[in-house]
Amino acid sequence: MNMEQLLQRGPYSLDKDEKTEMLTEGLKKLGEHHIENCPEYRRMMNTVNFSPENMKRYEEQPFLPVRLFKELQLKSIRDEEVVKTMTSSGTTGQAVSRIYLDRDTAALQQKVLAKIVSDFTGKSRMPMLIIDCPSVIRNRQMFSARGAGILGFSIFGSRRMYALTDDMELNLDEVQMFLEEHKGEPILLFGFTFMVWKHFYQELVKLYDKTGMKLDLTNGILIHGGGWKKLISEQVSRDDFHRHMKDICGLSRIHDYYGMVEQTGTIYMECEYGHLHASNFSDVLFRNPRDFSLCNKGESGIIQVVSLLPKSYPGHSLLTEDVGRYLGEDDCPCGRKGKYFMVEGRMQKAEIRGCSDTYAAKS
Repeated sequence: MNMEQLLQRGPYSLDKDEKTEMLTEGLKKLGEHHIENCPEYRRMMNTVNFSPENMKRYEEQPFLPVRLFKELQLKSIRDEEVVKTMTSSGTTGQAVSRIYLDRDTAALQQKVLAKIVSDFTGKSRMPMLIIDCPSVIRNRQMFSARGAGILGFSIFGSRRMYALTDDMELNLDEVQMFLEEHKGEPILLFGFTFMVWKHFYQELVKLYDKTGMKLDLTNGILIHGGGWKKLISEQVSRDDFHRHMKDICGLSRIHDYYGMVEQTGTIYMECEYGHLHASNFSDVLFRNPRDFSLCNKGESGIIQVVSLLPKSYPGHSLLTEDVGRYLGEDDCPCGRKGKYFMVEGRMQKAEIRGCSDTYAAKS
């Protein structure tokens, strides 16, 4: 099955056997491509004596520690083919990952993101409130993870409005006018978790305490991501987040997502049962931290992510610095096929990263 055929399928339509066969073939080809076109990757694969042609299942493909992208310039394209450089989040003094995209890889990432998200929001574009400030996307040549996330999700907005000023203040008058103009319509909201909490939810609480007024977002769908570390330190759980958002503005359709700039496009969306899902275009594996063996269902391990999208750089099989739990496959009550899981946190001594966590560290 080639990529065009895969794009014609529902994003969660492949069962375990179909997906294993498809991922094995696709990742084998990507491995061969990067060995041929990325000298650094070729040397690493030679060091571990790996040849893609001998790979029987995609789980056998060596992973790269995601931290390598902070230390090496890894790309499988010529310098003149680079149209966009993505940078990961990083607090002051931390190195950042640099991800090099050509036109084909960037376009494919956008197509797959649209395919995944529309399974949760529907295919029609909606008026969109971005819980951020407009200045974050002004440099179109070099995007931070935060800017890339905003730009990527902006394709779902028929009309877009930034809810915050460049001083990170809630632009209440403009938000009220926007909601009044689109009264009765479904509204899409997008933002990074901590920023939604600090600059939107907490400001709405202040507004209610002062005036007794609430915004009406009962027709809203909120997509948020970028890390929970700061909220957990404030003792805000996922259930707390959902309950408080519904209380203050009526939002009940809320979807977290897990993703990273090193594999832009292949995000893992949270379904209505609170499970993160791997789509047809990617998968998650869970590695025992003692010997990197695969974890069984119900066990926690270091999250490995594989993706069919990265062709301009060797980011198709990465070991993250996150810990998660493998919950099941093909049997989530929501009906979506594929693996589903939860993220439990960062590995001990791992750097803080993630769009929300990075912003919070500067606050």
